[in-house]
Order: sequence, then structure tokens, then C-alpha cells
Amino acid sequence: MKVERYLNDEIEVKGSIHLSLLDPEKLSPAEVARLAKIVEEAGSSAIMVGGSLNVSEGTMDETIKIIRENCNLPVIIFPSNVNTISRYADAIWFMSLLNSMNPYFIIGAQVQGAAIVKKYGLEALPMGYIIVGDGGTVGIIGQARPLPPRKAEIIALYALAAQYLGMRFVYIEGGSGVSEPVPPSTVKVVRDYIDVRLIVGGGIRRGDQAEVLAEAGADIIVTGTVLEEDDVERKLRDIVSGVLAGGKKRKGL
Repeated sequence: MKVERYLNDEIEVKGSIHLSLLDPEKLSPAEVARLAKIVEEAGSSAIMVGGSLNVSEGTMDETIKIIRENCNLPVIIFPSNVNTISRYADAIWFMSLLNSMNPYFIIGAQVQGAAIVKKYGLEALPMGYIIVGDGGTVGIIGQARPLPPRKAEIIALYALAAQYLGMRFVYIEGGSGVSEPVPPSTVKVVRDYIDVRLIVGGGIRRGDQAEVLAEAGADIIVTGTVLEEDDVERKLRDIVSGVLAGGKKRKGL
């Protein structure tokens, strides 16, 4: 469990950490190469690769190869389906979309994907995935019944169920491109319910937003949309600084 151990060590040292999400559908090979360097220099701890639409295994392979040529960070697959599993990654979020209304996204895709993960020798990181609020594209594709962002106890019980099922990570996702992040008050309630690692993503575009979420209890903050915008290096550094500041406050570092 090399990548999982690395993530846990990073969290223990820094309080909270940042992961960057690259969407192969939206980025050219040249943009992937440029962003891989920027992400590493800005202080992200790892790179997630995945997208909700039009991403094939071939596209994933090419994208991950380019990332590995241009930075030394671990690469974790963020799968939308079984066709986005690449042999060239270091690990994969082996995740169940817990509030999907379609059993395929809760367990069906995982059954199909398990053989591929085993064949490729990928490190599987077990994760409960929970869509809240608008949910963005992933909520539509995953046929999720989005949970209201301020129904904190309901979200927390989904997270606790994931923990009791043996998942070592819980990801609360607002969806890509949404206008607002998950409320910090909700993150704090979830944090108080669970002992496993808590990941928060969706709608995070500024360092102050990242800081309050990390301080509220997020072990990992994920951003993706900001990487597709102008002035990405400055924005990403601001977000990473916020994550680290919030993590230190929460941990008393």
C-alpha cells in the first residue's frame, strides 16, 4: 500500500494536503505536460486523472504517461467507468458512489473493474463517494440523488456507513464546475462522525475556501476546474497555501 502510506504520511506531517485533478477530455497533451510541472511546483501531493465524459483507456494511458514524464508525483486514477482504468497509474480510487440510484455505480462497475485492477497490479484505495448539492456532470452520469449540502447528519451517516463497510477514504463531492463548495459546517459534522480520511472537492477556487474546509476537517482537498482556467499557477499556489494553513490550524501545528 505504497500510495496510501504516502498520503497518510503527508497528512500527518502537513495536517491537510492538496490533490490536483486533471481531466484528459479537456486537456491537450501539451497542456497536460505543462500542468504536471505546475502542479508539482505548486505543492500538490499527488495527481488524480479522470473525467466524466468521453475518456477512453487509450486517452488515460497517454495522459498518465505524459504526467509521469514531467513530474514525480504519484498518479491516482479517478475512474468514471471501467474503460478509464490504466496500467500506467500508481493507484486507483476503488470507489462506490453510495448515493447513486443505479446499482451499477454502487457495485456493478466495481465487480467488472476488479479483474482489471488485479491484472494491472494497481494499488486499490477503497473509497466511499458521496455526491452533494448540484453534483455537476458526475451527478448526472452517476445517476446520483444529490444530498442537500446542509443536511450534514445525513451526509455524515453515509460517510459512517462507508467507514463501517471498511472503506478507508470518504469523498464528499460537490461536482466539477459548481458555484459553491460543500459548507465547512457540513464538513465538520462529517469529520466528527468518522475516523477515516476525509476528502472534499467541488467548487473550490480560492485559498480562503480551501483553508476553512481543511480547518473544518478535510484531510485532502481536491481541485480540478481551476486547472483549466487562466493564471493557473497563481490560483493553484493560493489554494495549496490555504489547504496547508487550514490543516495546521486544525492539527495545532
